[in-house]
Amino acid sequence: MKTPIATSTAPAAIGPYSQAMAAQGSRLLFCSGQIPLDPTTGTLVSGDIDLETRQVLKNLGAVLAAAGLGFDRVVRTTIYLTDLGDFQRVNAVYGEVFANEPPARTTIQVVALPKGARVEIDAIAVG
Repeated sequence: MKTPIATSTAPAAIGPYSQAMAAQGSRLLFCSGQIPLDPTTGTLVSGDIDLETRQVLKNLGAVLAAAGLGFDRVVRTTIYLTDLGDFQRVNAVYGEVFANEPPARTTIQVVALPKGARVEIDAIAVG
């Protein structure tokens, strides 16, 4: 009924969850939220919100690729920010990846994210 998706080119799960889960029969892929962790070192990429957002999207892209998909197959995302003041800069980087037919999206300000990250993005894609 479901198939976990995992790749070493994205950070390993830091809790009891899968990087993504494919729902059999529906062609949907549910990608867990990605934070700006370097998958090689396991350390948080920090300092510049643009750089952090690029790492998040790189990680998300790696999970999608592990399922044989790309950003063009994403139909829904959620962006979590610890400071909505970063919205414009995150939006600009996000727009580079989702330039054509961007997915439906929600952006939410949260109090905190895992490991002190400032941005997290999850996604739903269709295969």
